[in-house]
Amino acid sequence: MRIVAIRDIVAPIRSQIANAYIDFSQMTASVVAVITDRVVDGRPVVGFGFNSNGRYAQHGLLGERFMPRLQLADPEALLDDRGLLDPARCWAAMMKNEKPGGHGERSVAVGVLDMAIWDALAKAERRPLWRLLADRYNGGVADDAAWVYAAGGYYYPGKDVEQLTAEMRRYLDLGYRHVKMKIGGVALADDLRRIEAVLALVGEGERLAVDVNGRFDLPAALEWGRALGPYGLKWYEEPLDPLDYLAHAALATQYDGVIATGENLFSMQDARNLVRHGGLRPDRDVLQFDPALSYGLVEYLRTLDMLKAHGWSPRRCVPHGGHQFALNIAVGLQLGGNESYPQVFAPFGGFADDCPVVDGRVRMPDLPGIGFEAKNDLWAVMKTLLD
Repeated sequence: MRIVAIRDIVAPIRSQIANAYIDFSQMTASVVAVITDRVVDGRPVVGFGFNSNGRYAQHGLLGERFMPRLQLADPEALLDDRGLLDPARCWAAMMKNEKPGGHGERSVAVGVLDMAIWDALAKAERRPLWRLLADRYNGGVADDAAWVYAAGGYYYPGKDVEQLTAEMRRYLDLGYRHVKMKIGGVALADDLRRIEAVLALVGEGERLAVDVNGRFDLPAALEWGRALGPYGLKWYEEPLDPLDYLAHAALATQYDGVIATGENLFSMQDARNLVRHGGLRPDRDVLQFDPALSYGLVEYLRTLDMLKAHGWSPRRCVPHGGHQFALNIAVGLQLGGNESYPQVFAPFGGFADDCPVVDGRVRMPDLPGIGFEAKNDLWAVMKTLLD
């Protein structure tokens, strides 16, 4: 199995929505195709990948460093003992001559290609990625479905509380039981009114999570935490700068509810620093590392091993991103669940078209690879790479 071509495009994820920190009016994503000489059912095996929302397209890094390294590597050095692409060996080739630390945007570029390589490998084996992962790394055991929650509740011009609750009602009608909304972009009193309106709809605090997107300093996080505590929310997400571990540790001594964070940490080493120094509690808190943004699944497997060594269960991991790659990982490695974007970040958010959410859970299709071809709006973008 040889890589014969790699292609990439930049696709828009434009929207007028905003969280407490950024708006998405200029957001883009990289989409790649790794084309191989392996033929299955009369067609060459092609793996596809893209980066999650919140980080921009990586066309320069992909074209200047990471795609050429895969293409110029000794083809035999990228294969396992069966002659198939080995994601770990491909990862090592991509990271050749890269210094440690300073992970920055390169973790996103590598993550895009890593996703495509896993997609190609699973297709070459004629298996869904979730089944391949369960068989390789989890004793053959996979979950029958993944818990998912609907992420939304963004700010945009003119959006009032009535529109917010209408949005959340749509998510419930789609089959979700838990929803998440943005906070921190308006005054505390105004956000409390927004929260209480959604709570009146969903019925209990455990069904609502809130997300600050790293906007607060410690005094603000503590103030808002005191206000949020009585609601008994599902979690209080990214209340602080993601790299301020000491502030997280201080907050954890004062906020008894669940803290969720990690989506903006992009390596095993960063994740390790969080669990070593961030004061998070393995019995309740949630880790949201996104494999598409953090060097891919090869690195995510290292992160899971590290977490187990530090007393954390994979069930405390609920990846950010709302994409099919993380969904396959959540099912195959029995994580705690997966984010979902049912009505934002099209076409990248959401899952296969014929995989409905039933009582807050999604069952996986039995499709080779990650299953992008079963999501029509996303497949319409990806297949342009084959022209």
